[in-house]
Amino acid sequence: MRTIALMNQKGGVGKTTTAVNLAAALAHYGNRVLLVDCDAQTNATLSFGLNPSELGATVYDLFTGEARAEEVIVRHSERLHLIPATPDLAGGEAEKSPAAARGQALKQALSHLGGYDFVLVDCPPTLGLINVNVLVYVDEIIIPMQTQFFALQGISLLLKTIDLVQKRVNPRLRITGVLPCMFDGRTTLSKEVVEEIKRHFGDKVFAARIRNNVRLAEAPSFGKSVIEYAPESNGAHDYLGLAREMLGIREGEEPRRAPEVTKQETA
Repeated sequence: MRTIALMNQKGGVGKTTTAVNLAAALAHYGNRVLLVDCDAQTNATLSFGLNPSELGATVYDLFTGEARAEEVIVRHSERLHLIPATPDLAGGEAEKSPAAARGQALKQALSHLGGYDFVLVDCPPTLGLINVNVLVYVDEIIIPMQTQFFALQGISLLLKTIDLVQKRVNPRLRITGVLPCMFDGRTTLSKEVVEEIKRHFGDKVFAARIRNNVRLAEAPSFGKSVIEYAPESNGAHDYLGLAREMLGIREGEEPRRAPEVTKQETA
């Protein structure tokens, strides 16, 4: 099982869009995927058509130790499940539990789970205790980065945090890749920013490019990933390409496909 955090301390870089649509793309290719929403903005939860105000137990209850993972998992389709979030995470109460204060709450709540090929965690755009708990739990990190001016601003602090957690608590932790998002191949700026990201991260930069695409922006309002909402769109094409890259499927190779995603249902 691969455990992966989608993390960037900057907001608006395509982090949640990537979490939702990469999860759907991996499920499309036959993998069982759990997406964990750890962001108090609850955008990943909303993207799957869930209303945070109508939810029972959520990821907040995992941090406080008031629920088990099995009690908070919501089934979106046969292969794609979600642990939703509510704005309660923003209050700081979840971080006051003894396990969360030690950075161990998410690991304690999720480490026993089996049956998934991937666990993806959508992280808040901060470097607080919630993200420390995520970094202690996961083995891998994907950093979505907008291909716009100031893309690398503040990235050194994120890398320092990752390094500290790796050295002190989680030696398995590594950066799997950096993902250029909001890419516009028609502009010199996007191309120059990608080259700057490559100079900084080298071969850690994914070959995939997530292009600006209106369907990506529309899909959450229908409670669907772009894979479901607009399967022929550039957005779906780009995230399926990213999934193939992560799965090691070569260009032109016919990947294993799952049946069509079933209608959303809750556990």
